[in-house]
Amino acid sequence: MTGFIIALLSGALMSVQGVFNTQVTKTTGVWVSNGWVQFSALMVCLAVWFFTGRDSIAAIGKVEPKYMLLGGVIGAGITWTVIKSVEALGPAKSALLIVIAQLAVSYIIELFGMFGMEKEPFDWRKLGGLVLAVIGITIFQWE
Repeated sequence: MTGFIIALLSGALMSVQGVFNTQVTKTTGVWVSNGWVQFSALMVCLAVWFFTGRDSIAAIGKVEPKYMLLGGVIGAGITWTVIKSVEALGPAKSALLIVIAQLAVSYIIELFGMFGMEKEPFDWRKLGGLVLAVIGITIFQWE
């Protein structure tokens, strides 16, 4: 149940952040906004790290495979794409498309056991759920 609540909170925070970042971009530009997001996130992480467990920073060099360290680079791409999609489509439509893409890519990662994830068998119900979500977004966007 905790994971479910955290996932809902994550989705809510992502929607609010997308709107905030898009508004900041109107004044600063997309890369200044994106840089601020990444910098302020770093400051929060450093503060929390300082007051909590203080895991070894040197341990980052032991991460294998090394491409797993590209999360920050991907994060900059995520921030940019969310800003641009909210700007073009508004928060609701962009969030729906983002969630559909997340669901589809996550399912592919599970099916093929990519990036060290455990391989899961194909499930028609999961594919049906994805198709139903795509139908839902089509209805939602219908004007």
